[in-house]
Amino acid sequence: MSKKFDVVVIGGGPGGYVAAIRCAQLGLSTACIEKWTDKEDKPVLGGTCLNVGCIPSKALLDSSHKYEEASEKFDLHGISVGKVSMDVEKMLARKDQIVKNLTMGVATLFKANGVTSFEGTGKLLANKQVEYTDHSGNTEVLSAENVIIATGSVPVEIPPAPLTDDVIVDSTGALEFTKVPKRLGVIGAGVIGLELGSVWGRLGAEVTVLEAQDSFLHLVDQTVAKEAKKLFSKQGMDIRVGARVTGTDVKRKKVTVTYQDSEGEKSEEFDNLIVAVGRRPYTEGLLSGDCGVNLDERGFIHVDETCKTSAPGIWAVGDVVRGPMLAHKASEEGVMVAERIAGHKAQLNYDCIPSVIYTHPEIAWVGKTEDELKANGTSYNVGMFPFAANGRAMAAADTDGFVKIVADAETDRILGASVIGPSAGDLCQQLVIAMEFGSSAEDVGMMVFSHPTLSEAVHEAALAVNNQAIHKANRKPKAK
Repeated sequence: MSKKFDVVVIGGGPGGYVAAIRCAQLGLSTACIEKWTDKEDKPVLGGTCLNVGCIPSKALLDSSHKYEEASEKFDLHGISVGKVSMDVEKMLARKDQIVKNLTMGVATLFKANGVTSFEGTGKLLANKQVEYTDHSGNTEVLSAENVIIATGSVPVEIPPAPLTDDVIVDSTGALEFTKVPKRLGVIGAGVIGLELGSVWGRLGAEVTVLEAQDSFLHLVDQTVAKEAKKLFSKQGMDIRVGARVTGTDVKRKKVTVTYQDSEGEKSEEFDNLIVAVGRRPYTEGLLSGDCGVNLDERGFIHVDETCKTSAPGIWAVGDVVRGPMLAHKASEEGVMVAERIAGHKAQLNYDCIPSVIYTHPEIAWVGKTEDELKANGTSYNVGMFPFAANGRAMAAADTDGFVKIVADAETDRILGASVIGPSAGDLCQQLVIAMEFGSSAEDVGMMVFSHPTLSEAVHEAALAVNNQAIHKANRKPKAK
């Protein structure tokens, strides 16, 4: 006889575990199936994000940033530290401990909220049943009134660069280098490629990024993208756009990469190569032929705006469905679905989901870019403010970048914002909140911001939309 639950969640990452906790909080008997195991083959929760994604990468980014500051920037503040060295093994151990603390924290939250945890894999069958297989291969069937699929995504592999054990790696392997590569190649100038390239570049690697697209960060406001490329190049990162990798050859623990650009065929030799060309939805072995769930042409589970699939009682959230592959998007979809299952009319504003690249400077954006508005023929105004004119940024010697806000020329409603600079992710969040409440640039400009703070750059950019900035010269722009 199958075990019965109100809700069964397949996947324990940011979408799945948050959905499971919220379902349990709403009084629904809830089970969550997660297949992830740690380096010791012990079952853990948290999915890609906590184990080999958002969290460990940020731990390495923070450690490498501190090393770079101690090596190159402390002297500016009058601090002398002598020769600085990096213990890579200790850095990795710190990263692993952070991961362990967080995954154990999710397990504690499951226990506190009464979520039943199943360690293994889940397969959706017909009639809202889930076949659960544990790590020993034993199977049983779970029945539910509702099933939430949250199986996430996996790195895309490309034929010209097949992965090896230690030379050609994906994002997971790039978190485990035991020594700093002398020469590091990165295929893909997206979020993952830039972040991981930054980690090892700060520690001394000579980093070359090969991007097949002819433009850099094509989804980002191009004013920001241009500034980012300039700053990354200044940091020593060699970014080559329009460079399509055609082959790799591994010999004597080094890899020769062949690629094609506008000048013809070229090749480079690296100690390690990171393949970071994107991620794809993970659905292998997930769906039975009669479960009633449909995939779209790109392999994503087809859902409506509330994350309902084509099968009654079956929902899907996170990287396995349309939209940006972001942990926070997955989590909020999980909450929305849990509340809808419980009978509430929750919804998610997909126009107000921010994105962040955790390089230094950080890059963050939300809503429409100026390029999109221009292409759509929307009449808009722009306000920008540089961190070079912000007192707090100057005090911290961290003045690269700016805040940019675009607002409707007629209504002044904020349509989008981009930030490149210190704490960009946190500063952009202030504008996410403003946009969620339909604020105008004038509204933000009338708010009181603490002094001296980085957030004053947000305030000044909002004022600049209407040519009222105080701490920079205003130019009267024409509505676009």
